[in-house]
Amino acid sequence: MGRRRRNRALPREVFLSQSSRNRRFAGMLAGDLRRHGVPVWYSETNIVGARQWHDEIGAALERCDWFVVVLSPESAKSRWVKQELLFALNDARYKDRIVPVIHRRRYRELSWTLPSFQMIDFTQKYDTGCRDLLRVWGVGYQPR
Repeated sequence: MGRRRRNRALPREVFLSQSSRNRRFAGMLAGDLRRHGVPVWYSETNIVGARQWHDEIGAALERCDWFVVVLSPESAKSRWVKQELLFALNDARYKDRIVPVIHRRRYRELSWTLPSFQMIDFTQKYDTGCRDLLRVWGVGYQPR
């Protein structure tokens, strides 16, 4: 059904798009990706105080080569997640490099294009979702 392209090379940097209301899950995910050697840009840890946060987000979107979006009811309502996703969908650099991860159901409001992507499901077991996400880059998952 969805397309799946496995790139066995590690990303230069993954942009992690998420609602601030999913901070706990996104922080855990960013930490686990980093622990496995995958560089991640995550707003909670990469935006330094007193900086223009919208400029930091724009610079990260321009620099990163993979885009992971956390899907949840909160992200579906987030104006910033929608803008970040729209940027990634329109940038050729992210072609076949957008990975939606389902944190909680009800994400279709974000974009009608998402069902065409291979979804990584975290709703049943976090470890299974992490393993499946890391497989995108050919990385084996080591549980904590």
